[in-house]
Amino acid sequence: MESQTLYEKPVTLQNIFKFAVPTIAMTVFMSFYTMVDGLFVSNLIGTNALSAINLTAPVIQVVTAISTMLATGGSAVIMKKMGEQKVSEAREDFTFLILVNVLVGFVMCGLGFLAMEPIFEGMNLTPEVTGYCVEYLSRYLLFTVPILLMNNFTLYMIASEKATLSLVCSVTGGVLNMILDYVFIGGLDLGISGAAVATGMGYSVTAVAGLFVFSQKKSLLHFRKPVLRFKVLANAASNGCSEMATALVTGIITMMFNWTMLRYIGEDGVAAVTIIMYVLMFVSSLYTGYSYGVAPMISYYYGEKNSEKLKKLVGTSLKVITGISMLSVAASLLLTKPLVSVFARPDNPVYDLAVTGNRICSIALLFIGFNIFASGMFTALSNGVVSAVLAFSRSFVFMLITMLVLPLILGVNGIWLATPAAELMALVLSAGMFWKYRERYCYC
Repeated sequence: MESQTLYEKPVTLQNIFKFAVPTIAMTVFMSFYTMVDGLFVSNLIGTNALSAINLTAPVIQVVTAISTMLATGGSAVIMKKMGEQKVSEAREDFTFLILVNVLVGFVMCGLGFLAMEPIFEGMNLTPEVTGYCVEYLSRYLLFTVPILLMNNFTLYMIASEKATLSLVCSVTGGVLNMILDYVFIGGLDLGISGAAVATGMGYSVTAVAGLFVFSQKKSLLHFRKPVLRFKVLANAASNGCSEMATALVTGIITMMFNWTMLRYIGEDGVAAVTIIMYVLMFVSSLYTGYSYGVAPMISYYYGEKNSEKLKKLVGTSLKVITGISMLSVAASLLLTKPLVSVFARPDNPVYDLAVTGNRICSIALLFIGFNIFASGMFTALSNGVVSAVLAFSRSFVFMLITMLVLPLILGVNGIWLATPAAELMALVLSAGMFWKYRERYCYC
C-alpha cells in the first residue's frame, strides 16, 4: 500500500518535512482562528470584548479536554496497531473512539451551558464584560460536537498520511473564519456573537471533510462497524491524559493570569495578557504542528521495533526545534510593537502593558518547543504516564509556583516572568526524562 511505502522511506529531513510542514502550517492556521476573532473584536468592538474572549478560554479548554485526550492518545494506540499490522482492529477502534467523542461533545455542551453564567458572575467583572463573556460562549458551545470532531479528524488525517488535506481544511476554515468575522461583526453588526459563530463555522470545515474522507474505504483509516473495547478506550485515555491535563491546567492557569491581572491592573491587564497569549500561541503552534507531524512516525517505528529510524527521527527533530526556537525569539523581540499595535493602538493603556509583557515572555520561546516535543514524543511511544508528568508539571505545577511567588516579589513584571521561569523548570525535567528512558526506547 502507498501508506506502507511512505512510512518505509528513509528518515531524512526532506521526508520528515513531508509529514511535518503540512501539520505546522495547519496548526498555525488553526491558531489564527482565535487570533482573527481577537483582531476583529478588539478593533471593531473594543478591548473589553477582547478581555471577554480570554476570560471564556478556560471554560472552552475544559469542554474540549476529554476529546483532546482521546484524539492524541487514540492516534498513538491506533497507529501502533497499524505498525503491528493489526489493520482491521485499528479501524474498528478508530470508529469506536470517534463515536465516543460525539457523545462527549453533547455532554460537555450541556455542562457548559449550565456552568457559564455562575462562573462569570462570580468573577466580579463589570456588567459589560460579563455580558460579552456569556454572549460569546453561549454561541461557541453550539459548535461543540463539530469542534471535537475537528480535533480528532485533524490528527487522524495526519496519521492516514492526508496531512495535506488536513492543511487544506485548516486553511479553508481559517479563511472562512476571517470572511465571516468581517461579515458578521463589520457588516451585520452581530458583535461578539458573530465572532463566536464565525469561529465555530471555521472549525466545522474539517469536521465535515473528515466525515466524508473517513467514510471511504480507500482511506488508510476509515469507518467500519465499531467494536466496543474498553481496554482500547482506557489505553487511549491513559496515553492521552497528558494532553487532557495540559488543556485543563492551561485553563486554570489562564484563570490565574486573569485574576492576578484584575487584581494588579484591572481589565486592561486582561486585554494585555490576551495579546501576549496570542503571540505565544502562534509560536507554540509551530512546535505543536511539528510534534503532530512526526508523532505517527514515532508510533509506527516503535510498533515495528525499528530503533535505527527512531534514533534518526528524534535526533533530527531536536535540531529542527533548536532552529525554530532561535528564530522565534528573535522575531518576537523585533516585531513586538507591530504585533501589539494590530490589537491595541499606541494611545491605549493596553499597548504599553502588552509591549513590556511580550518582551519578557519571549524568553519562554527558547524552551517551549523542547517541552512540547518531549511530551508529544512520550505520548507517541505509548507512555502516557511520563507524558502526563511532563505536561502537568510544565503547565500547572511550575506555573503555579512561579505565578504565586514572582508577582509578590516583582509585581506586574513577575507575572510576565512566570511563563519563562516555568518553561525553564520544565525543560530541566524534560531533559531528565529524556535521559532516563533513552535505553528503554532506543531513541538516542
